[in-house]
Amino acid sequence: MNEVVCPHCKKAFKVDETEYANIVKQVRDSEFDLQLHERLELAEKEKENAVEIAENRITSNMQQVAASKDTEIQNLKAKVDAKEVEQKLAITLAVSAVEKERDGLKNDLKQAALEKQLAETSLKDKYETQIKDRDDAIERLRDMKARLSTKMVGETLEQHCETEFNRIRATAFPRAYFEKDNDARTGSKGDYIFRDSDEAGIEIVSIMFEMKNESDTTATKKKNEDFLKELDKDRTEKGCEYAILVSLLEPDSELYNTGIVDVFHRYPKMYIVRPQFFLPIITLLRNAAMKSLEYKTELALVKAQNVDITNFEDDLNTFKKAFGKNYELASRKFQKAIDEIDKSIDHLQKTKDALLGTDRSLRIANDKAQDVTIKKLTRRNPTMEAKFEELSRQEPSDD
Repeated sequence: MNEVVCPHCKKAFKVDETEYANIVKQVRDSEFDLQLHERLELAEKEKENAVEIAENRITSNMQQVAASKDTEIQNLKAKVDAKEVEQKLAITLAVSAVEKERDGLKNDLKQAALEKQLAETSLKDKYETQIKDRDDAIERLRDMKARLSTKMVGETLEQHCETEFNRIRATAFPRAYFEKDNDARTGSKGDYIFRDSDEAGIEIVSIMFEMKNESDTTATKKKNEDFLKELDKDRTEKGCEYAILVSLLEPDSELYNTGIVDVFHRYPKMYIVRPQFFLPIITLLRNAAMKSLEYKTELALVKAQNVDITNFEDDLNTFKKAFGKNYELASRKFQKAIDEIDKSIDHLQKTKDALLGTDRSLRIANDKAQDVTIKKLTRRNPTMEAKFEELSRQEPSDD
């Protein structure tokens, strides 16, 4: 039997094993259900709390991840925007540079085209002006030829050259002589003679001039070369250095239309010029002659210096010859003394050799004397041998 106390009235009563087991089972089942229910509720609450915590954690993590992603997205957007801005800026700068270069090239092309047009216009105007001036000159010459007589044309060319020279005589050729050649004693004469001198009155240059135009031609003289021989003759007779033919002949010749033509292959120091080169050829020859005069003056000075040098060299050569003579005499005497010394040396050498020979003989004699003994002296001497034998016999008997 088991005793059971009522939890409400605290009264004890006895029950058998079977009832007790049933009661215990009921109590246990009730407590177990209550505990199980409590535990289930507690587990449910813990589950709900855990779920809530997990949800909150997940929500927080999701929010953090979302915030991080949003931040990353914003950063990426910012970087993309910055890249786009940088690219746009670079493109804008590149386009601006290209446009600037293009505008510069356009301006350069416009400027070059403008300069080319201006140059072409200037060149065209220049050549048109030159052509017009040449045409005007040709027309004037033709008109002059048509209007004037033969004598007047010749006189006009001479007067033109004289007028042109007198126009600059005071400034360019203040000491020059330029007059017509009126001396016809030899049968011919030139047109003008030009002479110029320096301040000391020394002549610098002289030129014989002859002026010719188409009216001066004859049946046998129509070219410039036809007048050169007579011009050379006049130049020689008047003592002029140069000869110049101022000519309007052969107007279509490209050679003579160049202005100044030298004919040195035919005659020395002779030129053929057109009238417009009349003053330039005088200036060129005068300047060249002045340079030549400077060179001649320097050459004369050098020659004078060379004369002084030559005199100095002559004196030096005289001194060298006298010194050489004395040196040769002293050298011969010195050589003679050397020869005498050599002879004395040879004589002394012979004496030395003789003395050395005597020394050798004395040394041999001394060696022989040192080698002499009594035995050698008595060898092959009967008397001494007998004496020595006698002495040898006496010595044993004394003992």
